[in-house]
Amino acid sequence: MICNLCIQPLFSQESVDVNFEKKYHQDSIKKWTRDLLEGMEGGHPGFYWYTPKERFDVIIDSTLQTVTDSLNTLDFYRKVKPLIAQIGCLHTNIVLPVAYEDAMAKTKTHIPVEIFIDENRRVFITKNHSENRSIPIKGELLSINGKPIGPIIETLVKAIPSDGYNQTEKILALNLRFPFWYQSIIEMTDTFTVKIVSENKAQEYKIKGITPEVFPSYEKFAAIHKEQLSFEIKDGVGILKIQTFAKSLIKSNGQNFKGFIKDAFKTLKEQGVENLIIDLRYNTGGTDSYAALLTSYFFDSEFRYWDRIEVTESIANDVSKGAAKIFYSKPEKKDSTYLWKGALLTKEFKYYKPQKPAKHHYKGNTYLLTNGFCMSSAADVIAILSDNKKAKVIGEESAGGYQGNTSGLMPQVIIGGGLIITVPLNKYINAVDPTKNIGRGTIPDYPVTISLEDWMSKEDVVKAFAFDLIKNNN
Repeated sequence: MICNLCIQPLFSQESVDVNFEKKYHQDSIKKWTRDLLEGMEGGHPGFYWYTPKERFDVIIDSTLQTVTDSLNTLDFYRKVKPLIAQIGCLHTNIVLPVAYEDAMAKTKTHIPVEIFIDENRRVFITKNHSENRSIPIKGELLSINGKPIGPIIETLVKAIPSDGYNQTEKILALNLRFPFWYQSIIEMTDTFTVKIVSENKAQEYKIKGITPEVFPSYEKFAAIHKEQLSFEIKDGVGILKIQTFAKSLIKSNGQNFKGFIKDAFKTLKEQGVENLIIDLRYNTGGTDSYAALLTSYFFDSEFRYWDRIEVTESIANDVSKGAAKIFYSKPEKKDSTYLWKGALLTKEFKYYKPQKPAKHHYKGNTYLLTNGFCMSSAADVIAILSDNKKAKVIGEESAGGYQGNTSGLMPQVIIGGGLIITVPLNKYINAVDPTKNIGRGTIPDYPVTISLEDWMSKEDVVKAFAFDLIKNNN
């Protein structure tokens, strides 16, 4: 609805056949890019949250100056993807047409190795899917097709969207899906020469590209438990795993979030469990009402979840007229900003109001396990509990912004070349210290670094750290 009113008319809507060779004139590329960013500026409330307009304009101009010839869809994508990432918003993304991605997936152009990037940005081989079985596992990757691995990783990092200046999500994304990012951002080729050092000896290996079926999905990495929600008491410690806050996924698994959480906290209270571990690793968010409900179990009095929700002036004006008035409350102007007042038919946007504590609220010690895939509403939970001293955070910096994020209503728009852009229209400001962790996720109270050995052995050193901490505090 809002997309039709304020954003969509700016962009061309076209259906693009899969033709890797089809190119678009450089003037069209530049116009599409400028129209896209100007349109987003009017509707995206966090467009300049982390990159000031003056700086952004310089980045846009310098990028467009590199467009000196016609580009195909993939090359256009490679130009604009880092620009969108510059906004610093996990929910703002641009992707290739689905048919284009499907066609790429059928080609043998994926580099046949999996990698791990350590805390010093060194890159190691963790799995070899090529026919060349001599490639050393745990060997350090130095270059691909003559290009040093350092600049390759830096190019990929700049193209991966994240909230603010967060890096943990970007690195974890590469650890999980490096061949896909390399293919879409660096080059689409069917032969690779990799230089690897192992046992102080550097050697080059020639390998052929493969199709992607052998690579694990994000879901496989995240699926530590088959169920989206799990709870147990082990050695006197409660362990609550929340894989997602997405209502549809939880429901499809035959679980009921409200009932499950209520029963878990009732059990904690009845059995007098003094220590609780909540595992939110790989929880990429979902339904805000579920996230706010979980948070309510750690307060014994009224508390704040979101401080406010902001929208741009153009969105506020569009909500105030036409058919949009049937679905949304009119935003309220306060100083130079417009505050979202929610939807008329759902409570999903109401968590900027004071929240009530849950009946069976928990009074023991709480430990949150986090990593670079704690996003969106999961990151909100972590920020609120951390800021209010309701939990100790263990692991990696969360991916979602400590101060909040832009998401909510997220229309998709097709631009020239068939690229699809997602534009969030609501800016959620968490009720946390506004001077803390600017541009960052929640910084752990106890950072735990995952080593190459930990990654390959799947040793859960984060949970082990939590148990050791509980043991030492008793």
